[in-house]
Amino acid sequence: MPIPVDHAPIRTSLLRDTVHDRLRDAIVDGTLAPGEVVRDTELATWLGVSRTPVREALLRLGESGLVRAAPGRSTVVAEIDLAEVRQAHAVVVSMHRLAVVEAVARLTPAHLDTMRAANARFAAALDAHDTDAALAADDDFHAVAVEVSGNRALATVLDQFSPVVRRLERRRFASLAGSESVALHERLVETCASGDVEAAAEVAYRTWQNLADLIPDTDPQEIP
Repeated sequence: MPIPVDHAPIRTSLLRDTVHDRLRDAIVDGTLAPGEVVRDTELATWLGVSRTPVREALLRLGESGLVRAAPGRSTVVAEIDLAEVRQAHAVVVSMHRLAVVEAVARLTPAHLDTMRAANARFAAALDAHDTDAALAADDDFHAVAVEVSGNRALATVLDQFSPVVRRLERRRFASLAGSESVALHERLVETCASGDVEAAAEVAYRTWQNLADLIPDTDPQEIP
């Protein structure tokens, strides 16, 4: 049989997305530090890929505000801009609320069990002071509503702006009392299970609005 013509583009797309995600995560977790110069040749060597997907990834990261570049000048990891974090946070809050509104009627018992399991991992990670595990579990918890909503536009917006918020969130996460988040997660599962869309939306809003406390009024470089 003839070789499928769409095989190569799919692989290229997956590679491009993988490179973008690796670089995004490296910026969010601080592996690539604010102000650090990033060169496509060095990044390509590090990731074991060609320069093309790295360049494409850097363009996307520039659109998210995670890197800065100017014609004829080096590309650098962007410093944390508090105004941009606040703007991104407002968008993230609204999108997660909308995700819950659109997902409630579609959530199955299996989906709710997935959320409960993720919240249990979240609570355990908080107790163990494991920031990476806590943030991963938190992502898994909220991803259920996003995926079940089936809203691609919503998911795309979150993919672009969540890293801007998460970048600062990681730096202050250890100082945030997580018990309220665990309780809000439990309440969100309860309201979703009851089918109360308005109540679930309000809990989702409160859960994400609490992150506003992580956004300081001073330069994040001054945060201990």
